Amino acid sequence: MNRSLEMAVIIIGALLTVAGVVYMAGAVIWRGRLSDPVPSAARPDRPTPNLATPGPTLEPRRRGLGFLGLSQNWPGLLMMGIGLILLLSVAVL
Repeated sequence: MNRSLEMAVIIIGALLTVAGVVYMAGAVIWRGRLSDPVPSAARPDRPTPNLATPGPTLEPRRRGLGFLGLSQNWPGLLMMGIGLILLLSVAVL
């Protein structure tokens, strides 16, 4: 393979991998505060939530690990997968 083509594939693979990580981190941040048991868009006039500890906390009582689900993170995982395949293809060839 041509050296310039190899470099282009490596750069594209690295960019896709980093973009996938940034997308997944941004998706978690944009979903709302971790201390809200329900996202703020879903509760327009709800009273203060019943948290595990009083006051501001990052330990909510009812919020699960839904932000790690495949249905919400598939674009980031796809970008990371394609990037890793491109990086491995250059290493193998």
